[in-house]
Amino acid sequence: MKLANKRAIITGSSMGFGFEVALAFLDEGASVALCARNEERLNQAVEKLATDPDRKSRVLAVPTDISSQSDVRRLMETVIRAFGGLDILLCNAGVYGPKGAIDQVDLTEWVRAIEINLLGTVFPCREAIPYLKRQPGGKIIIMSGGGATNPMPFLSAYAASKAAVVRFAETLAGETSEFGISVNTVAPGALNTRLLDEVIEAGPDKVGQSFYDKMVGIKKQGGTPLEVGAALCVFLGSDESNGITGKLISAVWDPWKDLPGHLPDLIDTDIYTLRRIVPGDRGKEWG
Repeated sequence: MKLANKRAIITGSSMGFGFEVALAFLDEGASVALCARNEERLNQAVEKLATDPDRKSRVLAVPTDISSQSDVRRLMETVIRAFGGLDILLCNAGVYGPKGAIDQVDLTEWVRAIEINLLGTVFPCREAIPYLKRQPGGKIIIMSGGGATNPMPFLSAYAASKAAVVRFAETLAGETSEFGISVNTVAPGALNTRLLDEVIEAGPDKVGQSFYDKMVGIKKQGGTPLEVGAALCVFLGSDESNGITGKLISAVWDPWKDLPGHLPDLIDTDIYTLRRIVPGDRGKEWG
């Protein structure tokens, strides 16, 4: 039971990857607060998770718009009253936002995607930190994705916001290290969820032919199993990951199970971080 007696909040957890992480956290002994905007889906998720008396006592549903400061503050107060504290915050809620060229998309929708993906990460972190400071070993886990490390033409709001949350996490890790709080971001792989279906439904005219073809291929292959990323989140929420902070870790490509054995290499280096590439990094003598 890697998360026994841990108390966690998972945003965007009524379905998809967030739901899978909630299930994994419960299986590892944590008490979990689920939050999402759709109250009906949220209640359905709790019904699925609370399949026995022990689980039922450890699941809490709090309808929340994570882009609203007042909603997030109410979420945090509700969880603290119910659980008596907080050990893990996992920021999973996110959207692709408008699909298309920046000069053609609805700017209101573009801004809304930034509010959900970026501010919807900042607000929960801001509200959670005072509680995470109260006990050693607090954990913040932020979902990243392909948008953080690669340009994504025709999905500019998603790409910009996901890169932003990674740099926010790196910065937050520096601010909270003296309190023993770890802050990391996770790239869970190409998931076969509603976001993938959105891209396919939008079509190549909106998202570009190459990205559309890639998503269709992932859909046919089934994508990365949700439990792969969920297992990494369990690891980052547990004491096994103590000392690892300020990193962007891929659930698929990085040897994350072995990272505790490489702490000296991870601490105070830029391994698994976003950094500028200069000519010398690519064997060029100019610049």
